[in-house]
Amino acid sequence: MKMTSDMSGDLQIIKVLDKRIDAAAAIKFKDTMKELTADQSAPVVLDLSEVDFVDSSGLGAIVASMKHLGGARPLHLAGLTPIVAKVFMLTRMEKVFKIFGTTAEAEKSCEAKIA
Repeated sequence: MKMTSDMSGDLQIIKVLDKRIDAAAAIKFKDTMKELTADQSAPVVLDLSEVDFVDSSGLGAIVASMKHLGGARPLHLAGLTPIVAKVFMLTRMEKVFKIFGTTAEAEKSCEAKIA
C-alpha cells in the first residue's frame, strides 16, 4: 500500500496513493497506518483524494485505524471522491468521521480550534 506522511502544523497528513482500499489491500493498509502513526501524537487527516474505490473491508480497515489511534487522537478524512463519499454516506460513517473536502480545509478547521 503506497502512502505518504507529512506534518502540517499540528496535523499528520497521510495520503493514500493507491486507487483502491479493498479486501486485497485492507491488511496492508492497516499495517501501513500503524507504521506511519507509531511515532506521532498529532491528530491524523487521511487524504483519500487518489482513492477511487473502498469496499466493506477497506471501510473496516479505516475504522480499525481510527480505533487504533484512540479517542485522544482523532482520525479525520479529506478529499473523498464521489464514489468513496457515497460508501461513507450509505454506511452512515460520515457521522463517525469528520470529513473535509480537502486537506487544506482540515488544516484550517484544526488551526481555528487551536487559536
